[in-house]
Amino acid sequence: MNNTKPCMKITLTDTKPSIFESKIGGLGYIPHDKDFPTDSKGNQLRLLAQIECDKIQLDGFMKTGLLQFWVLNDDVAGMEWEDDQTKQDGFSVIYYPEVDKTVTKEEIESKFMKNEFDDDDMLPVLRECGMNFEKSENRFIDYYQELPEEVYDENTGHKVGGYPYFTQSDPRDEKMLEYYDFLLFQLDTDSIGNEDVVMWGDAGVGNFFINSEKLKNHDFSDVLYNWDCF
Repeated sequence: MNNTKPCMKITLTDTKPSIFESKIGGLGYIPHDKDFPTDSKGNQLRLLAQIECDKIQLDGFMKTGLLQFWVLNDDVAGMEWEDDQTKQDGFSVIYYPEVDKTVTKEEIESKFMKNEFDDDDMLPVLRECGMNFEKSENRFIDYYQELPEEVYDENTGHKVGGYPYFTQSDPRDEKMLEYYDFLLFQLDTDSIGNEDVVMWGDAGVGNFFINSEKLKNHDFSDVLYNWDCF
């Protein structure tokens, strides 16, 4: 049994990416005819991250466009703790197969509307950062075993693909494990220098999962979103 999976590891950079580039935080790309995604109450979501798909060298992943992750900046970062974690209300996953470079930053800024959480912004992303990508692989780790620290930490960090990391436990039961079988994006607590740039609660981690076939069909209507912390 092969217990490794390919992945693209992501390193955050102290840069200011454009609206068309891979990033966490900041202003995300929005086409001329689109607007910020909102929750059911009309609150605009905030950009958690966007990824240039041509940077992801994994089978079944898109070769063009931008994949975006938006969340509500409330105290649970838009996650449905006790309800359906696939319900895209407090979060949204959006794929744009093509990017229109005539869109401007000023145009997107004009679409921004303050929501009820902006004064107490609790977004896990504390500031905008760029991304570097490196192809790698992860091995399966049974966190219920007693492990050396370097092994335990192997699946931490930011990535697309591979095996996920949790500070608590995997929210997927056996059936869900088979269905939501691809780690679409993992964003871990992180810092650059002495400055925190991502913080999920008390040093937690966020994950998005999708079915591999839906990924191949570019169908992001059914994504499981989870985050936990110590």
